[in-house]
Amino acid sequence: MRPVIPYVTAALLFGLGVYGVLRRRNAVLVLMAVELMLNAVNLILITADTTARALLPQGGQVFALFVIVLAAAEIGVGLAIVLQLYRMRASVAVDEVPLADGPATEPIPAGVTGSGRVAGSGRVAGSGRVAGGAGDAGPGAQRPEGER
Repeated sequence: MRPVIPYVTAALLFGLGVYGVLRRRNAVLVLMAVELMLNAVNLILITADTTARALLPQGGQVFALFVIVLAAAEIGVGLAIVLQLYRMRASVAVDEVPLADGPATEPIPAGVTGSGRVAGSGRVAGSGRVAGGAGDAGPGAQRPEGER
């Protein structure tokens, strides 16, 4: 077997995963890119196992199985973090995650959605105005830089 083809394929997969981690804003897509990198590592381990079988019999397959278990645990923990982030912020954008030691904002009260609207009413939490009025910018509206 020519090991060049799987190694080049694994390098392309790993590069695509690195690009996905560096360029994506959505946390779920970042997790998918990490999975792509782990699959590239699995491909390298299995290829190395088939080409250098005399050094360590079944070694690459054992390591690949370990990487698969590690990937499953990473997805479980990662999705739990993403779901908690979505519950707290109503967004899974990675660049909006506060990285400070303490909570940057107060937690959202029960019954209030991520946009500040009280569930079931047309009112914005903490204000006397009704959502959807002339001064209310909707979720997709353009806001000036100072209001973000």
